[in-house]
Amino acid sequence: MAEFTLPKNSKIVKRRQYKPEAGKRLKAFKVYRYDPDSGANPRYDHYTIDLDQCGPMVLDAIIKIKNEIDPTLTFRRSCREGICGSCAMNIDGKNWLACTMAIEDVKGEVRITPLPHMEVVKDLVPDMNHFYAQYASIEPWLKSSSPEPSGKERFQSPADREKLDGLYECILCACCSTSCPSYWWNSDKFLGPASLLAAYRWLADSRDEATGERLDQLEDPFRLYRCHTIMNCANACPKGLNPAKAIAETKKLVAERAA
Repeated sequence: MAEFTLPKNSKIVKRRQYKPEAGKRLKAFKVYRYDPDSGANPRYDHYTIDLDQCGPMVLDAIIKIKNEIDPTLTFRRSCREGICGSCAMNIDGKNWLACTMAIEDVKGEVRITPLPHMEVVKDLVPDMNHFYAQYASIEPWLKSSSPEPSGKERFQSPADREKLDGLYECILCACCSTSCPSYWWNSDKFLGPASLLAAYRWLADSRDEATGERLDQLEDPFRLYRCHTIMNCANACPKGLNPAKAIAETKKLVAERAA
């Protein structure tokens, strides 16, 4: 499980307990709160809601808390369909999408914190700027020196297209990267599972003609080789992808080129 760590030199202050809702099916939520602009230390606020008056997912509960109990609660969300990745957070010790995590799948109190080992903008909102910059650094677009076919697309065979399955579906939610200890300790140099999965997506694309250039950019003691294949990334991916396998395939390509 991924564990959330507090900002340096800080401690959790006394919790704030909100009045529980009335009802027969009550569920307790323990939610991380932090506003760096206030100068106050982080804290956990406690809410108890009636599940009969709430949708089935953790995101439904968070939206209910903001709309009906505490409007100061801050979080990201968009599609509510497990597609955009906006509502990624740590729920009961696991990085996941709040919109696809059923409340009833969490036994007892639901503990919610931001994705671990990232700077916190406010409450459940992590700073994703560094993560996105790393993704941009692998140049995630088709690179080809061949002239574009006149009036046609760059076609692939069904077999070549199938090689991209399990790669292109990444939604950049950062659940995998923020569950990786190597990324926790070396995120300034290690690209992390999400960016390396995206990098291999283009290495595996039969239409891309920049394999050598891409491998040159990745062949580094930190950018690629900090991965030790402990598989946290695969366990944390809400789309069922396997970044560790993609990283292993990239290492294989590097080794084959050097042989």
